[in-house]
Amino acid sequence: MSKIRPLEGIIVADFSRVLAGPLCTMTLADLGATVIKVERPGTGDDTRAWGPPFSATGSTYFESVNRNKQSVTLDLTDPADLELARELALRADVLVENFKPGGMDKLGLGYAELSAANPGLVYASISGFGSAGGAQLPGYDFIVQALGGLMSITGEPDQDPMKAGVALVDVLTAKDASIGVLAALTARASSGAGAHVEVNLLSSLQGALANQGQAYLGAGKVATRMGNEHPSIVPYQLLACADGSVAVACGNDGQFARLCAEIGLPALATDPRFATNTARVAHRTELIPLLEDSLGADTGANWQARFTAVGVPAGKVAGIDEGLAYADSLGLNPLIEVHNAQGEAVGRQVRHPITWTPALDAPTMSPPQLGEHTEAVRAWLGSDVGSMAEFQALARPRP
Repeated sequence: MSKIRPLEGIIVADFSRVLAGPLCTMTLADLGATVIKVERPGTGDDTRAWGPPFSATGSTYFESVNRNKQSVTLDLTDPADLELARELALRADVLVENFKPGGMDKLGLGYAELSAANPGLVYASISGFGSAGGAQLPGYDFIVQALGGLMSITGEPDQDPMKAGVALVDVLTAKDASIGVLAALTARASSGAGAHVEVNLLSSLQGALANQGQAYLGAGKVATRMGNEHPSIVPYQLLACADGSVAVACGNDGQFARLCAEIGLPALATDPRFATNTARVAHRTELIPLLEDSLGADTGANWQARFTAVGVPAGKVAGIDEGLAYADSLGLNPLIEVHNAQGEAVGRQVRHPITWTPALDAPTMSPPQLGEHTEAVRAWLGSDVGSMAEFQALARPRP
């Protein structure tokens, strides 16, 4: 069965920078779209300078969300370059931007103006707080984690609120933007009309609060910080063991009974205080010390193996290196090699996370150097030809 590139033939004009927008466009590139990244001459995307750490080819932050793209430098304050940017938008199937709301309109690159000339354009706008009352607020992941409620439920109850260990809101927003673009492309296939897809960090965060958000809306319960404890399931947290801690997640009474048997305390499973999850939540402070007294007899790695063998979800706390190695041991093939213009392997990255049947023919182009494709893209935009095949001949895409 041959491999597929679902978005082959789709041209994406990427006017975004930093994380949410570039991750969205990298997702489209991984699926086969040709993504042309517009960058400022001289400096490029802000994240090109974000480091350390740096790899042999550049900022690891930039590289994490910019593979499989063509880089063209255009000065949008220069009338000639701005006209080329407009021509790119008119030839594109998708445009992704994360300027401050109204910024693209001032350049003549807003949705209303472009869609009038390119009615099939799918135009995705990413902002911090939307295009209404929050239009002028700067959209930083850290600030949105604070204002949106995520930090209020992250961390230990007696310590300061904490952000997530990665720019999680940017990542969630990127995925929402990708979903919106793909849905709009699907609708366009039958209607012929494009769409304006708008996403913002605050809405993406609040849409991801899931049970914690609905606890407030449905029961008036405003969640607070509980460390690694779960508000509605016990035990579902880190538990102390001989060499640190082990994560245990008992999602039902059967798993709890098997846990108790494995640690040598089967009677806990029938104790009225702990026999049901509702009872365990009510008696959490009594149960956890009893479990940890027995868990102190063995290491986290051993408890993981023992619990897994009896069907109790558990895992030791791993570093990112260990996590990738674990995924590899499960046959998930988490990494890919990326290649430069000469076809040489220049580094490894985490692969596109969806596994396809038939197999996805994901490109493996390394993140572009600043302006690497400027000459080819300018030649294409300055010509009368506009087909994908003609662009590919000019751009000489890498492996």
